[in-house]
Amino acid sequence: MKTLVIDFETRWSRKEYTLSKLTTEQYIRDKRFKAFGLCVKELGSDDDPVWISHKDIPEFVASTDWSSTAVLAHNAQFDVAILAWVYGANPALIFDSLSMARALRGVEVGNSLAKLADEFGLPPKGQAVHSTDGLVELTPEIEKELAEYCAHDTFLCEQVFNRLVDGFPAKELKLIDMTLKMFTLPRLMLDTEMLRHAIDEEERKRGEILGRLGVDNGALASNDRFADLLRRMDVEPPTKLSKTTGRRTYAFAKNDALFQALLNSEREDVALLCEARLKVKSTLERTRAQRFLDIASRGALPVPLNYYGAHTGRWSASRGSGLNLQNLKRGSFLRRSILAPEGHSLVVCDLSQIEPRVLAWVSGYDALLDIFRSGQDAYAAFGAQMFNIPNLSKESHPDLRQSAKSALLGAGYGMGWASFAAQLLTGFLGAPPMMYDKKFAKQVGVSAVAARAFLKDKVLMKQFEKIPHTCTEEELFYHCLAAKAIIEIYRRAAQPVTDFWALCQSAINHCLLEGNEYKHKCITFRKEEILLPNGMKLRYPDIKVSKEKGVVYGPDETKLYGGKLTENIVQALARIVMTEQMLRIQKRYPIVLTVHDECCIVTEDSMVQEAYDFCIQTMSTAPKWADGIPISCEGGYGKRYGDIK
Repeated sequence: MKTLVIDFETRWSRKEYTLSKLTTEQYIRDKRFKAFGLCVKELGSDDDPVWISHKDIPEFVASTDWSSTAVLAHNAQFDVAILAWVYGANPALIFDSLSMARALRGVEVGNSLAKLADEFGLPPKGQAVHSTDGLVELTPEIEKELAEYCAHDTFLCEQVFNRLVDGFPAKELKLIDMTLKMFTLPRLMLDTEMLRHAIDEEERKRGEILGRLGVDNGALASNDRFADLLRRMDVEPPTKLSKTTGRRTYAFAKNDALFQALLNSEREDVALLCEARLKVKSTLERTRAQRFLDIASRGALPVPLNYYGAHTGRWSASRGSGLNLQNLKRGSFLRRSILAPEGHSLVVCDLSQIEPRVLAWVSGYDALLDIFRSGQDAYAAFGAQMFNIPNLSKESHPDLRQSAKSALLGAGYGMGWASFAAQLLTGFLGAPPMMYDKKFAKQVGVSAVAARAFLKDKVLMKQFEKIPHTCTEEELFYHCLAAKAIIEIYRRAAQPVTDFWALCQSAINHCLLEGNEYKHKCITFRKEEILLPNGMKLRYPDIKVSKEKGVVYGPDETKLYGGKLTENIVQALARIVMTEQMLRIQKRYPIVLTVHDECCIVTEDSMVQEAYDFCIQTMSTAPKWADGIPISCEGGYGKRYGDIK
């Protein structure tokens, strides 16, 4: 298979037609789009890049066997989408030096071609003398200069790739290809009728609420006018300290605990007013629906993801895509509007509790691993262990099971009681807001002695006073006592996990800082990095000890401690579990979407059961490097993405 290094130069206009104002999908599918030309060079050859002008591109595409041709570009999402959407060319394999740079250097340092060229000691990225801003046709002089500029970028792309590819794991290169093909080879369709209806229905509901309240959009959109509306209802508007100004400001954000309390108020008029405020202020759903509708008018739905978009290797939504498919609400009409193409179905599989499973395995928490292996309700079984209540179940002790679930999913990375208490009040990990009462505090073992000791502890009381609340001080007090008790119970029950925090703290000091090497199961701690089982690394550049923050790393001096390093390791390993499974699935079925721990494929209707069985089996299989970890998944299939899970 030969690999072509390519770089397109396209029409643009600073005023109205530019990637700074349009998404990549909008820009390429726009009727104004025009490729002035592209440079092509075979990877590894001694030949200079060749400029192919606009009129000759179709002939170049037609004369190339794309089934046996790979393509390399810097930001291949853009260049390969042009090849695919405009010229119908779909390369067998896609390499992307930008994606590779993100994985090897980090997402926060900047990985433009100009910056990489400078850091690798290459000739600087050129600048054209003549601007093509607003041009539709090029003069021979401008085209000649543009061709030289493009040829130099093509040369730099190849040189950067050659410096990045040495030692870059082959599996990760395949993941880059898979990620880019979710965008350049879109297969998901959109239900335009449903989207139009949803937009109209949302507008109708909003108007209905405003009519019932007798207010207009302006009164709800303005903080001051909304505060006045609350005061007329004898409700004091909640406030908070602004993180930016340090002054008190209204706590009207959706995730503010005090606003959440009003939203869930027993007074229907107050709750309705707050709901109306959210509908007026939050245009996210309407904007997304309209964006989906616009995309549907142009074609299938490209999935814009950044490979290695986060420090731990997780995907993130492509910056500037205007579309984050990673946070579509379950059950939302947006999810339901995503369809399989005609004659096909979608199969969705989701790893079950993958992070707690990986944490239990990497820390040697055998009792929890046995719970996962048993196949029983993990949260209830863990609750029985935590609270020493045999046969605890969702039916017998729903509050304790929910608390065990919150602890299992959230307390494994060293979260303190105050953060736990505050998050419960706003809704922990997507659950409804919860406040523990005095009775529940007693149920989890809080004694009068413990309550008095809490009141006398100045440090605890200082944390207590910072927690936003609308309840009484007494109610918050018992809530905090219960939250603190649950965190302490978790830590006693999960001793292997707390021991692993200590191991990670020691590794920070002796390995990441001092340069000693230490191997633990499938990972190796070294100077400023942790080697992962897939050959990639968790990187902690410029790590040092700060007098103010403790151990910090990176340009932003991010704080690092045992619990945080545990979280990084677990999330990185969970990501490798899933990506190895996805690569096995990709060999048989095209993966069209991934959301968190979820994988979505498309298959012919006649093959859907077989495909589902294969995906379930594959995503229930532990990797070789993690022998003994119990992996499980759940899934389903159907025509609509939102109907499956």
